[in-house]
Amino acid sequence: MSFSSIIAPLSSGLAVLPRSGNHVPHDLVLLRLASHHSQFRHVSFPIARVSVRVPRASSVVVDDQVAERNGEWKEKGGVLRVGVVCGGPSAERGISLNSARSVIDHIQGDDLHVSCYYIDCDYNAYAISSAQVYSNTPSDFDFKLESLAQGFQSLSDFAEHLAASVDIVFPVIHGQFGEDGGIQELLEKYNIPFVGTGSSECRQAFDKYNASLELSRQGFVTVPSYLVQNNEANEYELSEWFARNQLDANSGKVVVKPARAGSSLGVKVAYGVDDSLKKAEAIISEGIDNKVLIEVFLEGGSEFTAIVLDVGSGLDCQPVVLLPTEVELQFHGEVDVREKDAIFNYRRKYLPTQQVAYHTPPRFPIDVIETIREGASLLFQQLGLRDFARIDGWFLPNSVNVSSFSESNFGRTKFGTIVFTDINLISGMEQTSFLFQQASKVGFSHSNILRGIIYRACSRFLELASFKSVSSHLLPKRTKPSLLSEPLPKREGARKVFVIFGGDTSERQVSLMSGTNVWLNLQAFDDLEVIPCLLAPTSGYSAIVDSNEKDAEVRSRTVWSLPYSLVLRHTTEEVLGACIEAIEPARAALTSHLRNKVMKDLMEGLKAHSWFKGFDISDEPPVRFSLEQWIKHAKEVQATVFIAVHGGIGEDGRLQSLLEDEGVPYTGPGVIASKTCMDKVATSLSLSHLSKSGVLTINKEVRRKEELLRSPRLEMWHDLTTKLHCKTLCVKPARDGCSTGVASCAEDLAVYIDVLRESLLRIPPNSLSKAHGTIEMPNPPPELLIFEPFIETDEIIISSKSTDEYLHRLKWKGQSRWVEVTVGVIGKCGSMRSLSPSITVKESGDILSLEEKFQGGTGINLTPPPLSIISDEALTRCKQRIELIANTLQLEGFSRIDAFVNADSGEVLIIEVNTVPGMTPSTVLIHQALSEEPPMYPHKFFRTLLDLGSESHSTLTLNLSRTKCKNHPNSTRPKRKGLEKLPAKKMSRLWRARIIIHHNHSSGFEGLEKLSIG
Repeated sequence: MSFSSIIAPLSSGLAVLPRSGNHVPHDLVLLRLASHHSQFRHVSFPIARVSVRVPRASSVVVDDQVAERNGEWKEKGGVLRVGVVCGGPSAERGISLNSARSVIDHIQGDDLHVSCYYIDCDYNAYAISSAQVYSNTPSDFDFKLESLAQGFQSLSDFAEHLAASVDIVFPVIHGQFGEDGGIQELLEKYNIPFVGTGSSECRQAFDKYNASLELSRQGFVTVPSYLVQNNEANEYELSEWFARNQLDANSGKVVVKPARAGSSLGVKVAYGVDDSLKKAEAIISEGIDNKVLIEVFLEGGSEFTAIVLDVGSGLDCQPVVLLPTEVELQFHGEVDVREKDAIFNYRRKYLPTQQVAYHTPPRFPIDVIETIREGASLLFQQLGLRDFARIDGWFLPNSVNVSSFSESNFGRTKFGTIVFTDINLISGMEQTSFLFQQASKVGFSHSNILRGIIYRACSRFLELASFKSVSSHLLPKRTKPSLLSEPLPKREGARKVFVIFGGDTSERQVSLMSGTNVWLNLQAFDDLEVIPCLLAPTSGYSAIVDSNEKDAEVRSRTVWSLPYSLVLRHTTEEVLGACIEAIEPARAALTSHLRNKVMKDLMEGLKAHSWFKGFDISDEPPVRFSLEQWIKHAKEVQATVFIAVHGGIGEDGRLQSLLEDEGVPYTGPGVIASKTCMDKVATSLSLSHLSKSGVLTINKEVRRKEELLRSPRLEMWHDLTTKLHCKTLCVKPARDGCSTGVASCAEDLAVYIDVLRESLLRIPPNSLSKAHGTIEMPNPPPELLIFEPFIETDEIIISSKSTDEYLHRLKWKGQSRWVEVTVGVIGKCGSMRSLSPSITVKESGDILSLEEKFQGGTGINLTPPPLSIISDEALTRCKQRIELIANTLQLEGFSRIDAFVNADSGEVLIIEVNTVPGMTPSTVLIHQALSEEPPMYPHKFFRTLLDLGSESHSTLTLNLSRTKCKNHPNSTRPKRKGLEKLPAKKMSRLWRARIIIHHNHSSGFEGLEKLSIG
C-alpha cells in the first residue's frame, strides 16, 4: 500500500502556518526557486563546516504565533513534549523499535516528556506503552495491539492527536514511510513540527537512482548503474551496460539492490546479466520495491559511513561531519569465494558478528578523510537535508579501475576516488549505532547528542525556539574552545561500580550487549560513577574456553577499563581491537588531531545555542590490568562489581571466588550456586528430590567428545535413544550457554559430530533434518556433552498477516500441554521471588538461536503468558515452583530459569539455570520487570540488582564468616578460603554419572522423574 493512497497529495505551492491554517503573507513566504540546485554548481567546494540558507520543506511562522506558543510554555512549566514515532511497514521495523527505545531512554527528563507511537505494517497508528517499547520485536505485541493500545481510526486522526498532544515529533521509522517522505508529508499537512528532513527532500534522497542522478548533476562522482523498473528489464540493454563498464556478460560482478529501501535490505551480489535480472525480479516479486538498481561492484574499495549534524540556527544550515567510520568486512578461515564478495547487509549492520569491524576514524590518508567530510557536508546542503543524517560511501584507491565512472570534479583525490552511495535520512539509533559511536568520539554522550538534535529542530520553529533546556544532568556550558580537550570533572563522592563483560564463551557478544546496557542505565544515577570493563579473550581474538584453567592463569587474564567511546561496538573483538588501536601512538595522535578539528567545527555553531551545555565525554585512553590487579583496584576504590560475563569464569564461580578473596562485593549468586548452576548435571541432581513438589528433571546422558568422535554413528545413536527412551535427541555442551542442537535421526547426530571434529563456530541454518536457525558452537569444542530427550511442544504461531477482522491472532493447538518458558527470579538468598514467566516463541524451527534469545529485532517473547495458553491458577503454581527451585539452589540477587511448564497443572520441568542472564535492552528480564506492579523500568531494575549485590556481599565480607541463607539453616555462603572442594574422585564420578530413569506415570510426561547416580 503506497502512502499516496492513504492521505491526499499535498500542494507544494504555498508554505502554511503551523497549527493555524492561516496563509502566510507573501513577503514572509520562502519560495523554493527553480534555480535552487543550479546556484551551487559553480560554488567552490567548502570546508567541512559551512553556513547557507536552505529552502524549507515544512512551514514558517509569524510573530503573532510566538506569543501564543510562549503562553503555552508557561502553562506547561517549560516541559517540551516529544512524540517518538516508530515501526512502519518495512523489514527494519524491529530496528526502528530499538531506535525508539534508545531515544526514549536517553532524552526523558524533568524538562522533556516523551510519548511513543507505533505504526504497523498496514499503516495503523497506535499509542504504545513503555512495556511495549521494551519488547524484543514488534511481533511481541502486534497481535494484541487492538486490545491493549490506544488505536487511531486513521492516519488523519493520528495526526490530529499529535497536533494536540506533542510539541515536536521525532520520527524513527527506518525505510518505507519513514525515510521516503511519507511520515513527513503527513506531519507537514497538519503543520506539526518534526525532527529531520522535509518530505520532498526525503523523497529525492531516499530514491537511490534519483539521488545518484542529482549527485552527478551537482558534480559528485557516482557509481555506474542500470535501472530495472516493474520487471521491464531489457536484456540487450543490460548486456550493453555490462560491456560499457568492462564487465563480463556471464560472470561480471554487480550489486543488485532496491532503489527505495533501507541501505541494508534486499541488497544482493550477482554475477552476469542473467543472474542480475533474476535477482532484480526477485526483489520486485518479493514486494520490496518495483525499482531496482544494478550497480558495478566496487572491487578493492573500502566502505565508510559518516554522521552529519546541522549545528546552525533557525533556517541557517551549518552541517558538520563527525569522524567517519571505516567498515571492514572480515573473513576467518577458509570461506567460499562468493562469501568474500559479501556486502554490508542487515545482519552485519545490526547483529553482533565477527564478519565486520569498524575503525573510527578510517585508516585512510588524512586528506581522504577531510575530503569525505567536505563532500558529505556539501551533499547535505545541496540535497536540502536537515538536523542530521548518515551518508555512506566508498573510498577506491588508485589501484581500482574507475574509468567507467562519471567524469566529475568532486571525489577525485591523489590517493583515489571517493563515491557517496547511500543517504540515510533517519540513521539507526540503537545503543551502539554509528550515530553514538561517532558522536562519543567528539564529546557527546547519548543524551547530549539526541537532545541536541531535538533542540536544533526546535530552533526551526519560532514557537519552539524559545524553549530552554532546564535539565540539570548536563555539564555547565563551556565558553572557551581551548577547554575542549581538558579532562571532565569526576562526580564527587560517587560510589564506584565496575561493570565487567566480554570473556571468551560463545555468548561473549551477548555479554557485551548486556554490559553496555547495564552501564548506560546505571549512568542515570548521580550517586554512581560507572566504569565499563572488558574481560578480554585469553589469546588475541580467539575464543578459548578452558574450565580447567589454572587459578594463576585466570588471575593473569586481561581486563581493560574502557572510555565511553570504545564500549560502543558490536563485538568483544572489536572492543579489544579498538583498545589496542587507541594506545598505538601514531593512531592515537591522528585520532586526537581529527577529534579536536571536528569539535572546533562543532563549537563554531553550538556556542550560539543557549541549550548547549558543553561536551560531556572526555577522550581518555583505555587502561589495561591483569584480572588480579583489576580486582585489587576495585577493592582500593571500594567498587561494587556488576558481573555481566555470560558463561566461563563469569558464571562458573571462579570470578565470584576471586572477588570474595579480596572482599569485593558483586552482583548475582555466590560461588557454590554459580558452580552448581553452570553444571547442568549438577543442577538436575540438586533438584531431583523435588519431584513430589511438582519440580521435574530431564534424564541425561553425558558423553566425552573423544567417545563421540571414535564411536560408530549408528551404534551411538541407538545407544543414546535406547537409554533415554526417546526418538529425538537434544544435545548441548555440559558447561556452556550455546544454543542447543536437536538430532531427529542418526544423520543429524553425524552432522553434529562432524561439526565438533572440524571445530566449526556454528552449524548453518537448516543443516539438520528439521528446519532451524544458526546453532552457535563453543570454541574450542566442549570436552563433555549432554544428551537429553527432546521435549515435544506444539508450535505457537502468531499470525500477523491475516486479512480478516481478527488480525494478529495467537494460534496454539495445545495437544502437548507443555510450554517452554523463561522466568527471572530476584531477591535475597532464601527469599527469591519469581517474576512473570515469558513464553518463548520460536521464529524458525524447534530451537532458539542466540539471536532469538538476546539480540534486538529478532525473536518473540510473550510476557506474561496469555490466558488462552496458561490459566492463572497454573501460572501461580508455576511461579511458586520456580521460587522453590531458586531457593533450593541458593540463588540470590537475580538469575533466569528456563523450563517447560504444564499448562494445566503448573508442574515445572527444569531445563537450566543462568546465574548471569542476558541483560540486553530487549531481553525478557526487562519485559518481566516491567510487568510487575508497579513496573520496574530498566534503570531502576539494574539499580535494584546492584544494591542487592552490594548489600549481600558487603555483609559477607564484613562478617568475615559464613553467611547462612534464610530458610536454609544448613546452607552457607562461604568465602573462597573456607570453601570445601569436592574430592577429585567424587567430581570425576559426577562427570561420569549416568542418569537412570524411574518412570512415573502420574507425572503426565513420559521419561521424567527422579534422578539417581548409576
